Amino acid sequence: MPKRHRPRKGSLAFSPRKRAKAAVARFRSWSKVDGEPKMQGFAGYKAGMTHVLMVDNGKNSSTEGMEISVPVTILETPSMKIAAIRAYNHTPYGTKSVTEVWANELDPDFSRSSPSPKNYDTITALKKMEELIPQGIVDDIFVLTYTLPAKIPSIPKKKPDIMETRIGGGDISARFEYAKKILGKEMNISDVFKDGELVDVAAITKGKGVQGPVKRWGVQVQKRKHARTGKKRHIGTLGPWHPARIRWQVPQLGQTGYHQRTEFNKQILRIGSDSEDVNPKGGFLNYGIVGNRFVMLKGTVPGSAKRLIRMRPAIRPTVVMSGAPEISYVSKESKQG
Repeated sequence: MPKRHRPRKGSLAFSPRKRAKAAVARFRSWSKVDGEPKMQGFAGYKAGMTHVLMVDNGKNSSTEGMEISVPVTILETPSMKIAAIRAYNHTPYGTKSVTEVWANELDPDFSRSSPSPKNYDTITALKKMEELIPQGIVDDIFVLTYTLPAKIPSIPKKKPDIMETRIGGGDISARFEYAKKILGKEMNISDVFKDGELVDVAAITKGKGVQGPVKRWGVQVQKRKHARTGKKRHIGTLGPWHPARIRWQVPQLGQTGYHQRTEFNKQILRIGSDSEDVNPKGGFLNYGIVGNRFVMLKGTVPGSAKRLIRMRPAIRPTVVMSGAPEISYVSKESKQG
């Protein structure tokens, strides 16, 4: 008789599977950057997927130099604005905020997300932060960025999404000077990333509500002779008598989807401004027409259409890309079914 081996379905690494606190994903680590200071992140909204024909430029790939068909995801990435500069200090008890500087001019829709500071003196706050840097108190510089969804007709909201983005490269003084230069200004995706670069993406996955253990954990539906209670889509046992409690490893029903997930090493195939290069006939399903700058990412990204997608430079790149690949064809056939 063969050995019956059925390992558990569903990874426990993502437990507890709770709803994300906010629709804006968080990055808790950033890669080290050499060279001139610059922002280490950008955000866009997921439009949909299509496919392209490109020449594989992956080193040591089995199809290197050959033309291959690749699924791609299109993100619409209008410009983002810099709302504030925030300085941090690394202490034995964690990273603590030291001080921050807000811009004088903020977008009128910014107040929908956060109350704008009143009677605020930006110049005095900048001088205060500049005095703290030589004292060795400031260890890291971040900027508070926010999106401008009102520029996207397909996104049914005007409330900006606010997030923190690290300034990398150079020493602390150089980072502060760069942050001071871009404070209150608009930044484009081309100011942060370039074609062919590897990025990590973070987003909130598609929500599926409360689901049973079969869909949530992939347990087997009970057979006819096993389901004598009349229930088939539940687990056979909640566990042993001792310990006299239900262990958290037991697969049960609960929240499915709407979790934060980070995926690594997505290649930027193209950053473009002419949306006609990617818009399919009739627009993207559940999204519509892309009308701003866009990013074409190789493969899939988490989240549903219109979901905010954050990008950062890859913190653990597995391959070395030799620039942007040559794209010979972009499918613009209808995605409406």
